[in-house]
Amino acid sequence: MLPERTSPRDEDSPQAVLRGLSSIWLDFESQVHHIPIVRRVIERRIRLADYHELLLNHRAQVMNGALWIARAASNIGHEFAELRSRFIRHAAAEHRDYLMLEEDYLKSGGDPAGLARHELNIGSEALSAWIFHRADQPNPFDLLGAMYIIEGLGKRVAAQWAEHVQSALRLEAQAVSFYLYHAKADEDHLGELEEALRCGILNLPRMAPRILKAARVTARLYRLQLEEIGSY
Repeated sequence: MLPERTSPRDEDSPQAVLRGLSSIWLDFESQVHHIPIVRRVIERRIRLADYHELLLNHRAQVMNGALWIARAASNIGHEFAELRSRFIRHAAAEHRDYLMLEEDYLKSGGDPAGLARHELNIGSEALSAWIFHRADQPNPFDLLGAMYIIEGLGKRVAAQWAEHVQSALRLEAQAVSFYLYHAKADEDHLGELEEALRCGILNLPRMAPRILKAARVTARLYRLQLEEIGSY
């Protein structure tokens, strides 16, 4: 049985939720910049081994990403059929993006055997477990908060990371294709997310605070994932 709808309050409006998400993002971005591997990217001191670890970490995350979005779509009720279709299209658009990461890894000199033996670190395990748990709930629209953080990395920092990695390691553009692609693609996805907030989901009980909480949890676990890169 679907939750009974309630009238939205001002703090539950799309504009208020977007302001809250923006605030969470700014805090997240500030803290991410202090993580050692990210600082090496920003300061163009990244080593090739660092870059390979980043690629392998993102590969695992991207492979799981399409799966949890599809899982979430399967738990969206019929009254939100159009939004469910958007989730499915999003999963379909991204389900082979991990191949770009593999190409970047190999074109930058990565060991092919590393693709098979790579394991999720502690932060990756925690983020994956939590996000799949949320995707299994009825109408898991709170995961829009998770998407805002994850897609925000593509929109706001991927192009800069690509430039700095290229410069530091003297790589061809073909070896940073994933970051270059997502600098554009994730901007489109964030636009779709904003549209989703206007599709009536904020009328569901406590959906606005749940979306913001999901963004906070994702931001914290994503930081842990980056902090743990290279340790298993």
